[in-house]
Amino acid sequence: MPPQPHRPKLLAWQVFRGSDVIRHGLLTAHQLRSSAWVRVRHDVYADARLDRDHALACRAATLQLPPDALIAGPSSAYLHGVEHAADFTDEVHVLAPRPAGLRSQHGLRVHSTLLALPPAAQGAAGLVAPDPTRQLPADGLPVLAAGTPLRTGPTAAAWETAVWLEPIRAIGIVDALLGRGLTTPAALAEIARRNADRPGGRRARWVFGLADAGAGSPAESALRVRLVLAGLPRPAAQPPVRLPSGLVLHPDLAWPAFRVAVEYDGHWHADPDQLHRDRRRLNQLVTAGWVVLHVTSRRFRHEFPAVVREIRAALTSRGWRP
Repeated sequence: MPPQPHRPKLLAWQVFRGSDVIRHGLLTAHQLRSSAWVRVRHDVYADARLDRDHALACRAATLQLPPDALIAGPSSAYLHGVEHAADFTDEVHVLAPRPAGLRSQHGLRVHSTLLALPPAAQGAAGLVAPDPTRQLPADGLPVLAAGTPLRTGPTAAAWETAVWLEPIRAIGIVDALLGRGLTTPAALAEIARRNADRPGGRRARWVFGLADAGAGSPAESALRVRLVLAGLPRPAAQPPVRLPSGLVLHPDLAWPAFRVAVEYDGHWHADPDQLHRDRRRLNQLVTAGWVVLHVTSRRFRHEFPAVVREIRAALTSRGWRP
């Protein structure tokens, strides 16, 4: 029969090595297979009540990393608050010195490119020290429980993400880091300058050049970048547009010089109240002489060439010349 759930107080809400808790007599191998625990990695378990998100994956990976390794790239961006940067099933990206002997494996991607950071960034890189041990009150035996992972700072995470990930996904993450004020265009330009000759340096500069703090979602970021790659002029992300009435609106993407805007209709537009508010807002733009085009998530995925033709035609009708 299935093992009865048994959750010692010291392991509640924790991530730990199964071999450690068995050795210290907190659980048996049979008890580890109960519904109280979830196996996250080889020999790494977690309280089943914890959210199965990328933070849990990072905490689990931390238990198997050398002390000088850092959570990096999109995984670091997630820990800095960019929730769409990674999910539970994505690989945890780690930065480790070559002598560490750590290799990529299932669920773990290991990198060894150390960045050149300006002196100010080295002291304020956003590193958070882990707390890998907890003490048992009775006999003092240590239980290796994952604390807060040590991670690269937001600007370094942006550079790593730009170099390691597919560009459109990377730009969405860099947009979010900028939009949350976790880094700045100046900081990105500086880290790109200092690492220009490193592998991926040119790629990172290209990603940073297309990033925009105004992006409202990863999908909007992807749409903006794909339109540019299709040969259209770069749109502004949610720029302020002041109407004759004094009202200021922020269309998702816009070319203010041509008074053309694009709205991305994502899944949230299934909410009737939200749809009503958005349509009323956009009607005011149309009344003020703007052309407003709508791009649904379905059309973005399956009819993108037609979307480009429609936007190109609207811009051309307003005076744009390729």
